[in-house]
Amino acid sequence: MIRHEEIVARRGRRTGATVIMAVHSTVLGPAIGGCRVRRYPSWQAGLEDAARLSEAMTWKASIAGLDHGGGKTVVVLPTDPVSRDDLLEDVATVLESFGGRYLTGPDIGTGPDDMQSLFDRTGFAFCRPVATGGSGDSGPATADGVLAALLAGVAHVFGVAEVAGLRIGIIGLGSVGLRLAESLRAASLVVADIDESRRADASRLGAQWTSPEALLKTELDVLVPAAVGGLLTPAVAAEVSARLIVGPANNQLAADAVADQLHHRGITWIPDYLASAGGVIHAIGIERHGLTPQTVNPLVQSIGTTVSQVLTEAATTGRTPLAITNARAMARVTRG
Repeated sequence: MIRHEEIVARRGRRTGATVIMAVHSTVLGPAIGGCRVRRYPSWQAGLEDAARLSEAMTWKASIAGLDHGGGKTVVVLPTDPVSRDDLLEDVATVLESFGGRYLTGPDIGTGPDDMQSLFDRTGFAFCRPVATGGSGDSGPATADGVLAALLAGVAHVFGVAEVAGLRIGIIGLGSVGLRLAESLRAASLVVADIDESRRADASRLGAQWTSPEALLKTELDVLVPAAVGGLLTPAVAAEVSARLIVGPANNQLAADAVADQLHHRGITWIPDYLASAGGVIHAIGIERHGLTPQTVNPLVQSIGTTVSQVLTEAATTGRTPLAITNARAMARVTRG
């Protein structure tokens, strides 16, 4: 167990919003992690989110081979509306206090323009717009990394190099889920989203549309969680038919024990923080290390290589992919 290095919670002077920044580790380099802005039932709930997500970011950065640790910003919005500019100024004040030990990016409630504003104020933000020299939207690179992970999983589980002939279910047709669906059109697709307007995308792709609840009970070869976390509960793990589960949704497991449950059923689950690392690899590579899209793309694709190595080790040792991925990620951090 690695304890957080520092957690700061301050009430913004301009807005009254509670700004929480958690730095889990800087052993490998400055911490990185998104800035989440939303309402919470309490500031304590926001603190719990920041602590959990910053630790997860340490392992994501480590398994991706990045020389960075994990951090997270959570802004607990007050009940009354606040000025966006004032809110970003409150965030920048706390961000600047870390002196470059923590760099933030977009998350729920923030985007590239917000990161540009924070960068202009502090110099410690990434995923800025391409027009201002940033890496832009991280969604395409995230989708590319998940696709590489999925194809590696398909090769391991089904012994084939293509998805044609497989029945693939995708829950969540947001920016990343939709890109994955477009890349997987050769398969027999079943898609679901709580947003009924996404039904038009399903029709365009020639995919079967259903509800998220029904999709989990559909006969599938591959399940792609691309919406909210916590999808894989013990009940779902006991019933899901897919032999491979891999997707971009964060925190897919309701509890780590679900990974063992899936493993015992012969279902291969590829850890979400491994599969979804493409976006941060792309952003950090371009904005912090001066790489070009052409030179950073092979690093995103290398997620597939790592997945193949993890699944081979899992097959050889009988351990779960989660246990192996966790051990690999922690080894880099503990070695420093």
